[in-house]
Amino acid sequence: MFHLKTLTRAALAAAVLALPTAGAAEIHKGETAGVGDPVHTMFVAFANQAGKAGVDIQVNAGQTLTKSMLKGAKGEIGFFSSVPSLVNLMAGQQRMYQNIDAAPELAKNLRAILGFKAGAYHPVTLAGSGIEGWDDIKGKTVFTGPPAGSASATSEALIKIITGYEAGSDYTAVRLSWGEGYAALADGKIDMMVRPAEVGSANIEQFGLSGEFRVLSIPEADLADGEMQKLFGRPGRGMAQFDGSIYNGQLTEGQITALGFFQFVGTHAGMSDDAVYAATKAFWDNLEEVQATAFFLKEVTKESAFTSVNVPLHPGALRYYDEAGFDVPDALRQ
Repeated sequence: MFHLKTLTRAALAAAVLALPTAGAAEIHKGETAGVGDPVHTMFVAFANQAGKAGVDIQVNAGQTLTKSMLKGAKGEIGFFSSVPSLVNLMAGQQRMYQNIDAAPELAKNLRAILGFKAGAYHPVTLAGSGIEGWDDIKGKTVFTGPPAGSASATSEALIKIITGYEAGSDYTAVRLSWGEGYAALADGKIDMMVRPAEVGSANIEQFGLSGEFRVLSIPEADLADGEMQKLFGRPGRGMAQFDGSIYNGQLTEGQITALGFFQFVGTHAGMSDDAVYAATKAFWDNLEEVQATAFFLKEVTKESAFTSVNVPLHPGALRYYDEAGFDVPDALRQ
C-alpha cells in the first residue's frame, strides 16, 4: 500500500493528467466505405454535422460494410454505413453470416438514423473492349464487386437476368476490392466493371478523360421481367434513370436505365439517446451545407429521410423526427 504523500511530484502530476475530466467528449467509432464512394461521402457529411453538436465520430473508411454492420450490432462501433439488403441476411443467418450463430439476435440490435438514395449500378466498359451490348459479355472478364460484399452477387444476378449468362461458365467474374477493380479496368486487365456509384461520379467520369467508355443501360424489354422486378424490389434496390450525357466521353446515348441502390446511416440499440438526437438534429439543421457537399446529396430531403430503411429508428433519432414534424412510418417506430 502507498500513501499519496509518498508520490513524487512528477508521478502525482502524471496521475492527475490520467484522470478523466468532466468536460472530456466521448469519441465514437464510425465505419464506412472507401473514399470516393457515395456511402463514404454521406457518412462523412453526417459525421461532420454531428461534430458541430458535440458528437465526435472517428471515421474509419475503406471498410467492408458486411463486417461493419456486424460490429455495430455488437456495439463495438457507434455509427456505421448500413446496407438494407444485409439486414435480412443477418437476421436469417445467410451467406456471409451463415457461420455466425448469434447473427439473428444481433440483427435485432440494428437501429437507423436516416436513409438516402446512394446512386446506381454502373456497368462500365471501355471503347475497344468488344462490349457494346449485354450479349457481348460472353467470354469476357467482368469485375462484379469485392469478395465479401453483397454487390458482387447483385451484379451477377443483374447480368443473368438480362443475358442468361452464368458467372464462371459464360464469362469470368472477378472479385476484387473497389480500388483494384477501377485499376484493373483502366489497365485493360478486365473487360468490364459493374460498380455502384453516385450518378455523376468522378470515379466513373475519369474513364472519359483520356478516352471513351460505355455505361450499359438495362434494355426496356427486360424491365417487365419477373426476376428483374424482384431485383428492383429487394431491400435497398430500385430502378434509377439518368441522362448518359452527364459523363463526358460516355457513348450510350439518351437515358440510361440502371439498378438503383439505397442505404442508411445506422447505429445500435445501446447508443445514447441524447447523442443520436443531437447528431440527427445537427444533420437536418445544416441540410443546405450537406447538400452542397456532393451533387447526389441534393436528393436528401425531408421526404426521403426514411428511404429503404428497414430497421427501427433509434429512439434519439425518432425523438427529433417527431419534434420536427417528419412523417415517420409506423413500421420504423420501435
